[in-house]
Amino acid sequence: MSRHLPFSTIIKLIVAWGVVVAFFIGGPSWLHDPIDPVIAVICFVVIFGTIMVAAFGVVHEADYLAHQLGEPYGTLILTLAIVSIEVILIAAVLLGPGENATIGRDSIFAVMMIILNLVMGICLIVGGRRFGEQEYNSQGTIAYVAMTLVLAGIGLILPNTLSTGDGTFWPVQAVAFSILTLVLYGAFLLMQTRGYRRFFVQPELGSLSIPIITREVEVTAEPKTPVDKAGVIIHSVLLVALMLPIVLLAHDLALVVDFGISSVGAPIALSGVIIAFIVFTPESMTAVRAALDNQLQRSINLCLGAFVSTVGLTIPAVLIVGLVTGKTVVMGVSPTETVMLLLTVGLTALTFMGQRASALQGTLHLTLFAVFGVLLFAT
Repeated sequence: MSRHLPFSTIIKLIVAWGVVVAFFIGGPSWLHDPIDPVIAVICFVVIFGTIMVAAFGVVHEADYLAHQLGEPYGTLILTLAIVSIEVILIAAVLLGPGENATIGRDSIFAVMMIILNLVMGICLIVGGRRFGEQEYNSQGTIAYVAMTLVLAGIGLILPNTLSTGDGTFWPVQAVAFSILTLVLYGAFLLMQTRGYRRFFVQPELGSLSIPIITREVEVTAEPKTPVDKAGVIIHSVLLVALMLPIVLLAHDLALVVDFGISSVGAPIALSGVIIAFIVFTPESMTAVRAALDNQLQRSINLCLGAFVSTVGLTIPAVLIVGLVTGKTVVMGVSPTETVMLLLTVGLTALTFMGQRASALQGTLHLTLFAVFGVLLFAT
């Protein structure tokens, strides 16, 4: 990729910052209470479209850095950028005018269902149909699953067993568990990028001891090139420049989403699903492309790594925001969601216990996502 500013990136920057300026000037009058339904729909479409454009731009820049820096550093940059956007959107909704005590929990749970079941299922199916069985590094993948079980268990299931009785943490517990979660996630990142980096790298085709069943599809490997230091700096700046409009539009999006959900009587959890889809659609497309390139480990790094980052960073961030602002933060999931969470973690563990995966496991993951969709609207 050229060091010069790509034309498509210039367009994204102009569109994103143009909308930011427009809402900075006219937003207070457009979204004043009471909000006009027609204005609300128009504003949602514009803000949603702008955030998606900026998010795709962020993923594009992060993908460049991924190719330059290699695994797992590149994937970490992408997942951390995406999770940062999610935290910003959740905080904006939490601090909005409505009662949104469960937005953090709903968003994290929706991310789990979308990333671990929908996207991972699609990756396994499209990759399996094209290549048969696909190899991955089981040691790194099981480490992701173990982190998912511990972090999700502490953050989403444990609150239901506490004496608060409403799925919340006591303040001292919120502080302690936030610190423990951040320390655990930081230690995991340190080991992932240092001594255990080899666990998160795609194994060479046919390098495992078990005979592989694969279809005859030619995959051309990209030659390794030296790191373009100037390009890394330029694209890092562009990544930040494309993330800022998302930050600045988050509050207006929260107002519109809250108004829309209350107006049509939709489930409150739908706001978390909307945030999850906004944030992870670009990264999901990257994961599917990786599966089509027979790079299942990169898909796993993106999907499982995204959820580990989501839990490891979002839960502490939401709890801290709640403590600082005095907002109630409900983290405990419902009994039905607890079953879905345990089914998802269990299925993910079984899917990646071996050394290869196929479309069969992908079908099971998609089935779980379909169940989540039914339960979202017909509880």
